[in-house]
Amino acid sequence: MPQGIWPTVLLAFIISLAAGPLFIRIRQRQRLGQQIREDGPAHHLKKAGTPTAGGVLFLAAAAGALLLRGHGTPLVGLAALLALGNGFIGWLDDRAKMRQGRSLGLKARNKIAGQALFTALFAALLHRSGLYNPVVALPFSDLTLDLGWFYPFFIFLIILATTNAVNLSDGIDGLAGGTAIIALLAFLYIALESGRPDLALFCAALIGGTFGFLLYNLHPARIFMGDVGSLALGGALAAAAILSKAELSLLLIGGIYVIEALSVILQVLSFQLTGRRLLLMAPLHHHFELKGWSEWRVVTAFWGLTFIFALGGLLEWWLRGSQL
Repeated sequence: MPQGIWPTVLLAFIISLAAGPLFIRIRQRQRLGQQIREDGPAHHLKKAGTPTAGGVLFLAAAAGALLLRGHGTPLVGLAALLALGNGFIGWLDDRAKMRQGRSLGLKARNKIAGQALFTALFAALLHRSGLYNPVVALPFSDLTLDLGWFYPFFIFLIILATTNAVNLSDGIDGLAGGTAIIALLAFLYIALESGRPDLALFCAALIGGTFGFLLYNLHPARIFMGDVGSLALGGALAAAAILSKAELSLLLIGGIYVIEALSVILQVLSFQLTGRRLLLMAPLHHHFELKGWSEWRVVTAFWGLTFIFALGGLLEWWLRGSQL
């Protein structure tokens, strides 16, 4: 493992941890608090007003660590484009929610348009860098699929699905941050084994920054990551999967996000088709809350599942071998 990995993790962690109290105080003075869904679990209403948009903290810590250690390579820039671009969209969404004083932000079509713009820029820069490769490895097989001109649209689907799935998981203190750290650790390993140490350093910086933030985000959270954080983490995971040519491995490594997204889709379909709900509430983590589970129990269970999914994804990737 390159010597720069753990120093980068540690530096980003220290920056995030040290800047956390000041960042929280600034957000409190600005009275920029979270708006809570009225149709959510009743005990969540007491969280109203908790400072939000804490994703800025771990993104700044990760960026600072990378710059201070001189890790600003083109590959890191491409990964940062997706993370920061989606984070910017999330920041606009958070700002709209705080200005309107309700839990709704940007319209879905505006979010999608912004993500399409960043995807097009990412694909163009990827092509120009010489790293563009439209061939995708199929999981659990030795087969590959050349997507040709469809590959940019495939990238867009990965980004759109991942960012929204991570965003859905950001409903309990520490859930999105903890699961993202585990998934990023898996992609850090894949990046190293794929001969992309600079991508591994990008993952390392984000792991350290998010871990520092997580200490303030565990229940009872002193700050929430907001959409700026969840969309940025989704963008970072999508970037790690695309740039390490492990696009479909993301389905396994990020299995918890797949489950969270499916729980919402199935809940909506069930209610529209039968008038009945499959779950007490979607996404899935809220169902367990309404079943009487504590937040900490739900979070640790989902962290454990993410760890299992990550191991499964790494095992599948290792058995298949890095073909691309």
